[in-house]
Amino acid sequence: MLLAGSRLINAPVMGLQTGTELARTSKPIINPANLEIIAYEVTGHLLNQHPSLLRIADVREFSDIGLIVDSSDEFVKPDDIIKINDIYQLHFDIIDMQVLDEKKRKLGKVNGYTINTADFFIQQLSVRRPFFKRFSDTELLVHRTQITHISNNAIIVHSERETPELQAHETPGSYVNPFRKKAQPQHIERR
Repeated sequence: MLLAGSRLINAPVMGLQTGTELARTSKPIINPANLEIIAYEVTGHLLNQHPSLLRIADVREFSDIGLIVDSSDEFVKPDDIIKINDIYQLHFDIIDMQVLDEKKRKLGKVNGYTINTADFFIQQLSVRRPFFKRFSDTELLVHRTQITHISNNAIIVHSERETPELQAHETPGSYVNPFRKKAQPQHIERR
């Protein structure tokens, strides 16, 4: 299921054993190499350690009432798991990152994203356009397959495809259909 990433910010984390709210998500921990949300930083008055993280692998189910886990034992410190700690120390935040095309033209800033709740990969970025480009279109959607590179301060996406110039045909005002191939002359062998 595709879901706006903002719906999982400040979402309740419910305990299956107690049936009560254990914590709330505060921010995602995103792996910049593949745009996978590997954990959420959580806050709450029942937490013993700060900061506390909830690994996506420990989420039993995602439902309308929030993220459901077995118990409060699922919360970990960042340095409990080396891979998560390395990514947590990057402090990577995708919101407000610059989005540029391959020709280094500014397309805008990320103001939201859509995730697939089956694997928690970011599928699509919502990009707020620069001020002067907002008159023609206010928002740009970028699919994950269009991203070519992610650096510390920018996301690089494929440039717009150049449209081939239409070729003039013999008759003025008509053009050659670029999707239709020209018929090749048939060569007949004679014996």
